[in-house]
Amino acid sequence: MTKILMLSVRDDEKAAIKAWEKRNQIAVTTVPWELHPETASKVAGFDGLVVQQRSKIEAEVYPLLKAAGLKQVTTRTAGYDMVDVKAAVANGLVVTNVPAYSPRSVAELALAHTMRLIRNLEIFDKRMEKQDFRWVGLQAAEIHSLTIGIIGAGRIGATSAQIFNALGANVIAYDVQEREELKSILTYKRKEEVLAQADVICLHVDLNPTSVKLIDEKALSLMKPTAFLVNECRGPVVDTEALITALEHKQLAGAALDTLTGEENFFNFNLEGKKLPSQQLERLRSFDNVILTPHVGFYTNIAVKNMVDISLDDVVTILHGGRSEHQVS
Repeated sequence: MTKILMLSVRDDEKAAIKAWEKRNQIAVTTVPWELHPETASKVAGFDGLVVQQRSKIEAEVYPLLKAAGLKQVTTRTAGYDMVDVKAAVANGLVVTNVPAYSPRSVAELALAHTMRLIRNLEIFDKRMEKQDFRWVGLQAAEIHSLTIGIIGAGRIGATSAQIFNALGANVIAYDVQEREELKSILTYKRKEEVLAQADVICLHVDLNPTSVKLIDEKALSLMKPTAFLVNECRGPVVDTEALITALEHKQLAGAALDTLTGEENFFNFNLEGKKLPSQQLERLRSFDNVILTPHVGFYTNIAVKNMVDISLDDVVTILHGGRSEHQVS
């Protein structure tokens, strides 16, 4: 009988897991811990493995998985940089991810962040806390009067473009691959043109060697001082230090960040009353025009169910000798 081990399972995933078990008549064992050298021995006796973690899987883990008889590692996330794909392949492991658990989920957060920024809601919230009820100087812009710049018009970026277009905004985009079917809702431009012309820049690229610090000091200098930056993809895409400097010098109007470099050290932890482990995080929190959310773009009812279903379906496909369309190895 097929046995699957699913790691780092949260309570909100368990209903979807049980429903999948019932549909497929396959046992899924869930545990709260991550995959590291000290836990790798616990995978023995299982046929399939599903992980979800932001910290790296160490090199010494892969031979242990091979020795345990495993044939695959599936991450139920879009990003898979926590997996050393070369090391996995060298140990006979197929690696899969879930590249499109719910583009709408992330795109809707991009919209929510954009609306909070252009309506100055973060600033108003902080004024309300101090009983400062003045609104002069915080005039908002209506979304249909703005140009939205999409960097990375793939699954999520295209969905964001559709939402902003439906609200009447002018949408421009940069992507290395231009899709003909999107040209009715957006205009493709060079990256430098998108940065210079947009009132809001929404980042929707994947993390790879070419996208690390894609938004650096030079890129930020091209943006309007009245423009906003919204990052819903991966933290290292933005040079955080350069962003902080730009905010300090009022080179842009504000930012909304759902992901940060080093977030595995603080996001999804309760650090109330404790010293933060990142000086950059402390500095970002000091700005009244910066919105921070703890990487929750994926966190909706539909997205969580899709992450569970797609990852488990892929495990079964590979164990039965098939090839998943989501293989990254």
